[in-house]
Amino acid sequence: MTIDDTLRAEVEAWMAEDPDEDTRAELEALLEAGDEAELRDRFRGMLSFGTAGLRGLLGGGPNRMNRAVVLRATAGFCAHLKASVPDAAERGVVIGFDGRRKSRVLANDAASVIAGMGLKALVFEEVAPTPLVAFALLDQKAAGALVITASHNPPDYNGYKVFWENGAQIIPPHDAAIAEAIGAVESLASIPRSDARTVLGDDVADRYLAGVKALAQHPESPRDLTIAHTALHGVGAPYVRRALADAGFEAVHEVASQREPDGTFPTVAFPNPEEKGAMDAVGALAKEVGADLVLANDPDADRLAVEVLHEGAYVRLTGNEIGCLLAAYLLEEGSGANRLVVESVVSSPMLLSIAKGHGIRAEQTLTGHKWIQNRALELEAEGLELVFGYEEALGYACGTLVRDKDGISAAAVMADLAAHCRARGKTVIDYREEAWRRYGLYLSDQVSLVLPGTEGAAQIQALMVRARKEPPTTLGGLAVTAVQDFETRTRTLADGSTEPLTFPAANVVVFEVEGGHRAMLRPSGTEPKLKMYFDVRVDVADGEAIAAAQARGNDTLAGIVGDFREQLGAS
Repeated sequence: MTIDDTLRAEVEAWMAEDPDEDTRAELEALLEAGDEAELRDRFRGMLSFGTAGLRGLLGGGPNRMNRAVVLRATAGFCAHLKASVPDAAERGVVIGFDGRRKSRVLANDAASVIAGMGLKALVFEEVAPTPLVAFALLDQKAAGALVITASHNPPDYNGYKVFWENGAQIIPPHDAAIAEAIGAVESLASIPRSDARTVLGDDVADRYLAGVKALAQHPESPRDLTIAHTALHGVGAPYVRRALADAGFEAVHEVASQREPDGTFPTVAFPNPEEKGAMDAVGALAKEVGADLVLANDPDADRLAVEVLHEGAYVRLTGNEIGCLLAAYLLEEGSGANRLVVESVVSSPMLLSIAKGHGIRAEQTLTGHKWIQNRALELEAEGLELVFGYEEALGYACGTLVRDKDGISAAAVMADLAAHCRARGKTVIDYREEAWRRYGLYLSDQVSLVLPGTEGAAQIQALMVRARKEPPTTLGGLAVTAVQDFETRTRTLADGSTEPLTFPAANVVVFEVEGGHRAMLRPSGTEPKLKMYFDVRVDVADGEAIAAAQARGNDTLAGIVGDFREQLGAS
């Protein structure tokens, strides 16, 4: 096959600048093979920079993650920092990276641009968890930070996550301003580069881990738990191990085959503890050692999954259950009327009930800790104190040690909770029942439709349009009482009247269902998925067995889920 002359010229121009012999060879091979479809995909525009920074498949071309893209992105980031933060040069930028393919070299490229553009480059010489990098930004009083990581994405991905001077990930208008600055970069040769850098020492991690240790609510509880942990080939193992040891937990067993960073992820197809099979190895280890608590982090250690031994069987907690239990624990063991909890809107409404039970402020934001933390910072300026923030996708922030999700500190607090339960002759599952009886039993479900490529993107858009134009009036035999459309920022009641929403505009639709239930629809921001979220609430009667209440709730949940998918045409 022959390649269109215009496309060939574009590819060859890119190759002439590309500093990476690997990606140059990839593109040359595609030219020789005449693979026009693949080249058009790689050259259908620059990999988009947004509130998640950059994330994409590794490979050559502007629509892939590679050295040329990172060099341009960093030049744009630095230009915006210098224009926005008066002392950015002196404060500098923290740079970290995970164990994925190309992460080290991409981080080195970023550091060279930061130094070349006159800002101090504050670098971690070895792999570092994302929470540690976010902590280092605050610890060093830096102007910003970036992490080369694709978090829990498959092995062929990498990414570029950006934090602002306040410690949180960027939100508008910074994302658009950085994207504009990236677009203004001319040739790669025009970007100044330098090898000057300041290496961050072990003292940064020491201070971070001291902060994690201080989060324990009951350090006096006996630490006689047996814990099984997996890092899923990521960078969290030494930090989780030390955090648990500092908290007094000695019987900690790690999945040896998944302990060390390995960007090929040889034992898991999808290194996300939410995915089927990802926790098989740690589950087998738990049974072997008789673990009371099972903990799993994703590769950059900003997420946490949990299983608990209860009555001889291991029970997997959902992301919502972990978040609500951690919130309940931190609130029940603390005090103060100015406390604050914040969750993403796709997370369980149970957090709102917990906050109400303690007479404190609760807020909901758009999806992602970038929104959770930036909203918390706004409210802290009014005198409130963030105790806990979470999103249902296994992301938790205990206090303000890190202005992002942190799977390491969450692991330590969960172990502390489990030890406190053990001291009372109970398990975390017993604690969950106590919370359900006190705050209401909330059950959740999530359905994701994986629709890759341009055709999939069109399908996702069509389903979102249908949900808006033909909203259901009943779900599971219950009336839909209101529809929230975040795109138009309106809430429409069943009688047709409307009221404004205070959320920023986003492609999210929420259907409120009679009885305090809901269904929600949104496209993923980082994966080719259409996500559906469902929540139901059940009041547990006095003396009612929790299993009976769960059965009632599951029946309601199944009815709403099935009906929603059928009406949407997404069965």
